[in-house]
Amino acid sequence: MNAVEQKAVEQERASRPAAASAPRRRLWPWIAGVVIVVGLIAARGLGMRHVAAASRTREGGARPVPVSVAQARTGDVPVYLRGLGTVTAMKTVTVKSRVDGQLLSVPIQEGQMVREGALLAQIDPRPFEVQRAQAEGQLARDQAGLRDAQIDLERDQALVNEKILPQQQFDAQRAQVDQFHGSIRSDEAQVANARLQLTYSRITAPFSGRVGLRQVDPGNIVHANDSNGLLVLTQVHPIAVVFSLPQDDLGTVMAKLKSATPLEVEAYDRDNTRRIATGRLLTTDNEIDPTTGTYKLKAVFDNDDDALFPNQFVNVRLHLDTRRGLVLVPSVALQRGSSGPFVYVVGSDATARVRPITVALSEGAETGTSAGVKPGETVVVDGQDKLQDGSKVDVATKGGGPNTGGQRRGGQGG
Repeated sequence: MNAVEQKAVEQERASRPAAASAPRRRLWPWIAGVVIVVGLIAARGLGMRHVAAASRTREGGARPVPVSVAQARTGDVPVYLRGLGTVTAMKTVTVKSRVDGQLLSVPIQEGQMVREGALLAQIDPRPFEVQRAQAEGQLARDQAGLRDAQIDLERDQALVNEKILPQQQFDAQRAQVDQFHGSIRSDEAQVANARLQLTYSRITAPFSGRVGLRQVDPGNIVHANDSNGLLVLTQVHPIAVVFSLPQDDLGTVMAKLKSATPLEVEAYDRDNTRRIATGRLLTTDNEIDPTTGTYKLKAVFDNDDDALFPNQFVNVRLHLDTRRGLVLVPSVALQRGSSGPFVYVVGSDATARVRPITVALSEGAETGTSAGVKPGETVVVDGQDKLQDGSKVDVATKGGGPNTGGQRRGGQGG
């Protein structure tokens, strides 16, 4: 290769990079332009979303909040003391035999209600009838001997008066008469004892009540010293409930008892939702339990419907007093904040305002207030979590009243 050709080849090689880089330099302005356009579009869309969100926020703040309301009213609120109690039979007895013998029959059914004096069990009476007959025979013999001795004594008395019979023999005859008198008294006691044993062979109910499960079947030999007995009899009409209260309430309860004020006691089921029976307070215990700081009370229930059963667990409410003339609002309307309890009161302009209140007493579904709310004012009972002071409201439902959450029966509630 000559010098001219070699120079041409070198010039061609030198011109290739320049030719390749020229198209690249022409593409960069287009790429940059596309990126700028895409960024502008994205920024505009984001801005529109922010504007729409702000617009929705402004519209949402002005939209009324749907709520449920009720009216405050004037009423009375009962004051209850609550405790846990156990149903206890007024009388409980384990029926046992007082004599030994064979159990012939048990004429009552298990679980049956019996009256006082009803026959519960019959023990074989024949051995006691034999004992009675024997005692009566001995008594008759001694009575006949007494009559003979008294006749001899009268004869001896005449002979002694005539100085025919010595005085010693007369005294012996008089002593024999006295011995017959003693024997007769002993025989009469034996007869009475035999009759008593015969009475014990008939086992009767000492009081009216319900019969429990039978412990011994007819045909068995029973003894007076048997530990289990024949059956258990409990009095359930009336029936008692023993319950405990904190010692702090003792003074108030005792004052009511001393004033002869009848205190109503209500028994509720285990869930404390259903009232079982209503009775009256009978008395209190004579000491406070130092381990628990409580004292026991006893209430009496007629239990005509057999709703209460011995050893049943119940929740007890003692009606101590009644607060009258309070302004009542539903308990669900009550809210609590850093400054105390308050409610939202809805005015005639459909605006909810925060109203601080003073709670006098809360019982179940009702709360009695002594200040803050007037009778007839409307309070919010549902939807408070979306409200602020001055929020516009849309009354979705009215009513519910202070009894919202269930019908109140004699103070029943939460």
